[in-house]
Amino acid sequence: MKLLILIFLIFLVSGCREEITAQKYELVWSDEFGSNGLPDTDKWGYESGLVRNKEAQYYTIYRKENARVENGMLIIEARKEKYQDAEYTSASINTFNKKHFLYGRFEVRAKLPVGKGTWPAIWMLGTNKKEKGWPVCGEIDIMENVGFDSLKIHANIHTGEYNHVKGTGKGSTVVIDKPWDDFHVYALEWSKDRLDFFVDSQKYFTYLNDGANNEQTWPFGKPQYLLLNLAIGGAWGGQKGINDAAFPHQYCIDYVRVYQKDK
Repeated sequence: MKLLILIFLIFLVSGCREEITAQKYELVWSDEFGSNGLPDTDKWGYESGLVRNKEAQYYTIYRKENARVENGMLIIEARKEKYQDAEYTSASINTFNKKHFLYGRFEVRAKLPVGKGTWPAIWMLGTNKKEKGWPVCGEIDIMENVGFDSLKIHANIHTGEYNHVKGTGKGSTVVIDKPWDDFHVYALEWSKDRLDFFVDSQKYFTYLNDGANNEQTWPFGKPQYLLLNLAIGGAWGGQKGINDAAFPHQYCIDYVRVYQKDK
């Protein structure tokens, strides 16, 4: 009986802690994707072209075949088709010059594509990227997934000191069951002291501010903007090739929500 009471008390305290944590934040920005058509241009802009990482897709703009809202969700669709100088098309949308953020809780409920060559991501970049360059501007990868290792969800940070180019990258992974079958909530809690990464409330990576006031290790005291994209191939996503027979691929996003603490 004592054991049952102890288990109940632990459960009760845990639930209270989650409620208290939730109460610290208030919703400050969101997109629930309630209106069919192109993504809301008051909230989202586009990247265009062949952008980075030796990826194979051409990112298009204002093209429903690659980015559209329907049935209450955003669909980013990668297609096998010739476009400009590429063999594939897709979309990458972002909040640059629309909405920038400094600290908070970021939640994206999404269902991922599956297939060799896919590389969906939820991530953030410093708004000072043009002035500072990458990776000194800071990059926060809330979620990355590559199709050739499709059960693993990755969280990573990139700074001047810690990045994959130097081989000093910081990050972690968690395995979840078939992320292409169901929606999952991918989240980041970002404060002046730390970055905590979650999948469905399970924390699996933390990066701490070392307190050295060094932008090479902690550039995350300045605003960042949010990006959602589906890449094809590239230096990581294309390591095992691209399965052309699996196209088209859909990356489905139910909502994006940003919470900040009530000052």
